[in-house]
Amino acid sequence: MTSESAQPATATEAPTAPPATARATKACANCGAPMHGPFCYACGQPEKGMIRHLASVLADAADTIFNVDSRIFRSIFPLYFQPGYLTTEYFVGRRTRYVTPFRLFFFLCVISFFAIQASLNVGDFHFNLGDDEGSIDHAQNEADLQKRTQKALEGIESAKSAPNMPASAQAGLQKAIDAVRRKSDKRLAYLKASDEAKAKGLTPPPDPNDDETLSFDGKPWDPVAHPVRVAWLPVFANTKLNEAIGHAKDNIIAAKRDPRHLVAGVFSVLPQTLFALMPLFAVLLKIAYLFKRRLYMEHLMVALHSHAFICLSLLLVAIAQLLLGWAATDAQWLLSPLRLARGLIWTWIPIYLLLMQKRVYKQGWFMTTLKYGFVGFCYVMMLAWGLAAALVVSLAIT
Repeated sequence: MTSESAQPATATEAPTAPPATARATKACANCGAPMHGPFCYACGQPEKGMIRHLASVLADAADTIFNVDSRIFRSIFPLYFQPGYLTTEYFVGRRTRYVTPFRLFFFLCVISFFAIQASLNVGDFHFNLGDDEGSIDHAQNEADLQKRTQKALEGIESAKSAPNMPASAQAGLQKAIDAVRRKSDKRLAYLKASDEAKAKGLTPPPDPNDDETLSFDGKPWDPVAHPVRVAWLPVFANTKLNEAIGHAKDNIIAAKRDPRHLVAGVFSVLPQTLFALMPLFAVLLKIAYLFKRRLYMEHLMVALHSHAFICLSLLLVAIAQLLLGWAATDAQWLLSPLRLARGLIWTWIPIYLLLMQKRVYKQGWFMTTLKYGFVGFCYVMMLAWGLAAALVVSLAIT
């Protein structure tokens, strides 16, 4: 008897489960090939389409634009508190655990822009771009006029009461006091006439201090009688140019009345200006470290992380400003700590950039400080010109 015949015959065989690779796969809706992942290997069409829940579509859009996921939390802390750390990590190849430099900068630039816009009219911003006497011309009601007049007179009276004041100086200060009072009386007469016209439903008289005359070719600018004409521009372009001049004139008048408009304009264009100047900052680094023989893209990574840090600092300043607005009415004991925190944020910016430059380029303190001064001076000049140009454009189109 053979060994095979010695074994007892079994009844029905138990069915065995098919191997994992034999499981049915979904077919590509475009070409019919089996799908083995989120994309078809044959035609490349993704499995996901736009016909799905809105939340899923928005999540994919945010990931595509900002690359915002858990890596943002691993990137923000070292970006702000460890100068140069993210850049050195990127250079040695440890990249996947952090948000890419451009997306980090772009994300923080967008967020800081909206935060700055929200905080401009909040808190304790106080600006005065004119002298106390000149501010009388822009008082908008009698109470405001009285306050401005009193402030101007107090300044002159304090100077007049100084000991050993010569008689000629005393006479000059008295003339200044008389001039302030005449200017105040003139402004009061206009405000009363304006209020009376409004009470009767009439058009108030024009503000005499709004007569800001723009001139070219020796004649006052006028959009109809004497507009700006550029010979090589088409008619519609010249029309738009004169409209922009008119907008700029109105905004300048508004800024003279309340300097906050001008300051708000500067801060509102700051993130966009940083975005535009960031590649030029990398060029400055390339010039400063020319003999280091580093690629321009390496300097660009330094510029991206530097500007991402600056945008994050602006975001923190905006948050502090919003908290100051809240604390001014609901928690005044927090005003001093918040102002201190805001000051420390501004102070940390130049210190951080110096430490970052030292850590990334690994030079001595003397050469690092020298090159930091060169790069910083050139960049501040470019930033000033960029902000001025952006502000002029903003005044002309808004």
